Amino acid sequence: MPYGLPMNFRAIPVLLLLAASPVLAAPAKPKAEPPVTVETLLAQAHAAVGRGETELALRLAQSAIVADPARPGSYVALGDIYAETGQPDYARNFYDAALGIDPSQADALKALSSLGHGSTVNAAR
Repeated sequence: MPYGLPMNFRAIPVLLLLAASPVLAAPAKPKAEPPVTVETLLAQAHAAVGRGETELALRLAQSAIVADPARPGSYVALGDIYAETGQPDYARNFYDAALGIDPSQADALKALSSLGHGSTVNAAR
């Protein structure tokens, strides 16, 4: 063999052992991420508020509304974030939206009464 050393046949079993080694095996499949649900978005929004990350909390709560616009609890959660950040007019709008879906939504009614002005949805009825 003009281009290198002659091949040693004893090296072949060693190569086979190395190929079967778990270190050289195919990488493990990454763990599947749990599906994103409205509940996880709202839990993440609540956690973000606790950390003082208001902008992130707003985006997560808005994403929960987009994921399921018929769920009044998402509107209440977004209203709560606005109320906590000193934006009662925005909060009132989202509490009213929740009451537009479910007029007996207790959390929205309680939040509106704590804001002091009442609901525009109920006032229109």
